[in-house]
Amino acid sequence: MENYIEESTNVNTNEVSVLCLPQSKSYLKILGIPYLTNNGTSIACNQIEEVIKRIHLFNNITLVSSSCIIKASPKSDMVVIWIDIWDSQNGAKAKNLINRCFNIGKYIATIRGTNMNPGVP
Repeated sequence: MENYIEESTNVNTNEVSVLCLPQSKSYLKILGIPYLTNNGTSIACNQIEEVIKRIHLFNNITLVSSSCIIKASPKSDMVVIWIDIWDSQNGAKAKNLINRCFNIGKYIATIRGTNMNPGVP
């Protein structure tokens, strides 16, 4: 037993990975964002991800993958933004975000919970 303790003090910290609690994915959608930006181009995923990084509601939130933007309907000027986040097993991060609102310019966006949508790429 004594040898084991001595050997464990010689651990290379560069090779040790950080232990994390088990995670799961939570699926959210953001409503209330216009399809066109101020300069007349359609909104892009990287713009949404930049906004998410700056908003205090999304502190300590990590996106699983790139967001997906879909027009609310073919003739609509609004989009639905689908995001997947890394969450705890009990979904605590998603629960704190669901039904919260934030401003993007003059628009008020609302976060809603959703089931995994296999039709969304």
